[in-house]
Amino acid sequence: MRLGVLDVGSNTVHLLVVDAHRGGHPMPMSSTKATLRLSESMDDQGRITPAGAARLTTTVAEFASIAKTSGCVELMAFATSAVREATNSEQVLARVRSQTGVNLQVLTGAEEARHTFLAVRRWYGWSAGRILNLDIGGGSLEMSNGADEQPDVALSLQLGAGRLTRDWLHHDPPGKRRVAVLRDWLDAELVVPSKQLLEVGKPDLAVGTSKTFRSLARLTGAAPSVAGVRVRRTLTSSGLRQLIAFISRMTAADRAELEGVSSDRSQQLVAGALVAEASMRALSLDTLEICPWALREGLILRKLDTDLDSEPITGGPNGGQPGTIETVSR
Repeated sequence: MRLGVLDVGSNTVHLLVVDAHRGGHPMPMSSTKATLRLSESMDDQGRITPAGAARLTTTVAEFASIAKTSGCVELMAFATSAVREATNSEQVLARVRSQTGVNLQVLTGAEEARHTFLAVRRWYGWSAGRILNLDIGGGSLEMSNGADEQPDVALSLQLGAGRLTRDWLHHDPPGKRRVAVLRDWLDAELVVPSKQLLEVGKPDLAVGTSKTFRSLARLTGAAPSVAGVRVRRTLTSSGLRQLIAFISRMTAADRAELEGVSSDRSQQLVAGALVAEASMRALSLDTLEICPWALREGLILRKLDTDLDSEPITGGPNGGQPGTIETVSR
């Protein structure tokens, strides 16, 4: 069947159209993106502004139309941290639903971590053993660890690259002292989560997902996207430290000229690199494998595993799996 996956994130709205069937490899047919920066369309009370809500509604309507003309039998639409944390999220979701007919489901942070983990597990298979996964988004950092298809621990921390850029890195370039202060703060923030993540077992394979990790790997020597998704790509802690020393002295405009860095991501690249570095340091990881599958693929795979009407994509605040630790913190 042909499915559309509409992902409303903190920075972008992304429509992925795939051909998929149970037991098969989801085949991407098209990908459409729009940069909305919803996380920056917040007022002092944490509400998405009317202008931001209007842009979201228009974009969702346009992408729903693309999904329909692409032959999608179903559109799986979800939103993550920006909509999740907005104090007027219910009103915004109702507006989108009434004007577009699209029912955006809001994923919890733990759900993001669980679905992403499933995608990683399917990509690497059972021979990978226990997997630890890290995913850096615009608003949050998801961390998970498990030996099965459901992680034993699924954590979501408010340590997204966009959020930290807005809260910490106000100058362009950010400045050496500010980078050092943010490094120390991240180390302190990750002490407890990293301990909790490792308590369930030492990973056999450490993985990074998300555009941030792919960009960082490319900037430290990994193969470009044109080489194909099956080419092995890694990110090392030593390469990451050297990269941070380099990009933290550059302006966002200069970073946008680097290969693998889009102009809409260049502003938050330093913060993303610092989160990646701090996470690897806290978990004593020297190398991360970069997985091309992440949240969207995880949602597709979960959908294919279940009857279309038997299980919702999201389970709400109490919708976790038995035996799973779910944490959304700070």
